[in-house]
Amino acid sequence: MPGDEAAPPYEVLAALVASLRHELAGAAGALEQARAELAQARERIAELEARLRQNPRNSSTPPSSEGLAKPAPKPRSLRKRSGRRPGGQDGHKGTTLAQVARPDREIRHEPDCCRRCGAGLAGRPVTGVERRQVFDLQPVRAEVTEHQLIERECGCGQRTKGIAPPGAEAPVQYGPRTAAIIVYLYAGQFLSKERTALAPGELFGIPLSSGTVAALTARAARRLDGFAEHVRGQLAASEVAGFDETGFRVEGRLAWVHCARTGRYTLLMVHPRRGRQAMEAMGILPRFAGSPSTTPGRRMTRTRPLIISCAARTPCVSCKPSPMPPPEGDGAGAPRPPKRSPRCKTWCVRRSARAMPPWTQPRWQARAGCSAPPP
Repeated sequence: MPGDEAAPPYEVLAALVASLRHELAGAAGALEQARAELAQARERIAELEARLRQNPRNSSTPPSSEGLAKPAPKPRSLRKRSGRRPGGQDGHKGTTLAQVARPDREIRHEPDCCRRCGAGLAGRPVTGVERRQVFDLQPVRAEVTEHQLIERECGCGQRTKGIAPPGAEAPVQYGPRTAAIIVYLYAGQFLSKERTALAPGELFGIPLSSGTVAALTARAARRLDGFAEHVRGQLAASEVAGFDETGFRVEGRLAWVHCARTGRYTLLMVHPRRGRQAMEAMGILPRFAGSPSTTPGRRMTRTRPLIISCAARTPCVSCKPSPMPPPEGDGAGAPRPPKRSPRCKTWCVRRSARAMPPWTQPRWQARAGCSAPPP
């Protein structure tokens, strides 16, 4: 029919089919390569996710790698059955509220009439008194004391003003009792700044801000400089003291709370470092000549003098040193003390350069058959 296009020849159709087959083969190869890359990506993602889930409890990573992100341990009671009944035991000295002999105020409650016949009881004899005492606080409110500094003019023309007493340095300020309560709630009871500032307002009607809490605490801390140095001296002069540290967040950064304590004194210090710099800043270990104790397994630095041990205080059998002194070498420096057994996990001894090596003591010389200590 007129207008119909002529059919393409066979050669053109064959070439078109061959071209389409070549493109289809290329697309199939690209698809296989994409599938292989996707499989590799999935394996890599699974490997990274498994690495993120690793922790010291399911892998060989050290416990210190978690920092403060370590989850809280599961609550587990360490108490064992004692066979006793619950509550206070026989012979236990309890503490309870008891009546006082002389109360601050007495209020008499008289009966109006007889509960049997209804007759009045005014003027009738008293046959008994039942005492009931209520312990309570009186209404507490802030007392404002105004100190007026009088200024007078002398006949010579000089004006002299009175001197303000201690504690009245500013036109308006909080008194020592209020400051003591604030510091006690904030540092003694570990309330937050916001709650510490809220408590005096609700209890005594004294408005406070969190900045005032920080300022009063800092002022109280400055007045304890002499006492803090006294505590350092007492800790440094003690025969046995305990030292420890723990992680602590300060303004979002990891810091360390260092602790030095005896049976009577305890000194806490926050420092950004954990090791020697913090110990020197604390000012106790560099001049400490006693026996410091720490938690088992903790590494100690060379600044720790004399003996540092765990709570066991006694080495196990495998920790006995070798009866022979260590060999000496030319140019090898000072001889090293004998190594302790790696099987012992409850004993750790470190000696400073000032401490006498054990093989220079008479018992080492007798065992080794030496007449004089090694140079």
